[in-house]
Amino acid sequence: MIGIVDYNAGNLFSVINSLRFLGFQVRILKSPAELAGIDRLILPGVGSFGAAIANLQRSGFSDAVIEWIASGRPFLGICLGLQLLFETSEESDGIRGLSVLKGSVRKFRTNKVPQIGWNLGRVFGKSALAESLGDEYYYFVHSYYVCPEEEIALLKTEYSVEFVSGIQKDNIVAVQFHPEKSSYAGLKFLKNWVELC
Repeated sequence: MIGIVDYNAGNLFSVINSLRFLGFQVRILKSPAELAGIDRLILPGVGSFGAAIANLQRSGFSDAVIEWIASGRPFLGICLGLQLLFETSEESDGIRGLSVLKGSVRKFRTNKVPQIGWNLGRVFGKSALAESLGDEYYYFVHSYYVCPEEEIALLKTEYSVEFVSGIQKDNIVAVQFHPEKSSYAGLKFLKNWVELC
């Protein structure tokens, strides 16, 4: 069973519909108490870094997500769900992220922001998941990008700068794009994450 964290940070239904289309069982989680019986966890999200952290803390999911990741169970972050894993963001000065990963989140300095539309995700990492993907076009909507301090890039993309558009470290996979809005490539990504991670 795949659990999707609902912390009032975006529409979850396109993620749910994509996973159900692929034949996977999915449950929306309104509180950490509902984690029982879940084997994989997804943290989606759109909106502001600071507001999302506040919502996670208020709902109790902040500690629950950190504990889940520490337990070694499969985890997927999508869009803001990637950025929240890091320590700080230029979007919200003074707000600490989940700090599961070392690094920061920065704003694009040139080009139109937000980046909205299709862009190429080039495979960068070496893992079963990376090797299963190939270079594909995915759908992005974002003004900020992650800058990991560790070599954990799964995918990289160019938009005025080359940035990390996907990471993989141990049981953590997270991406800046929206796989649920990325047609065939996105469905392939979700399927391979479930089957290979």
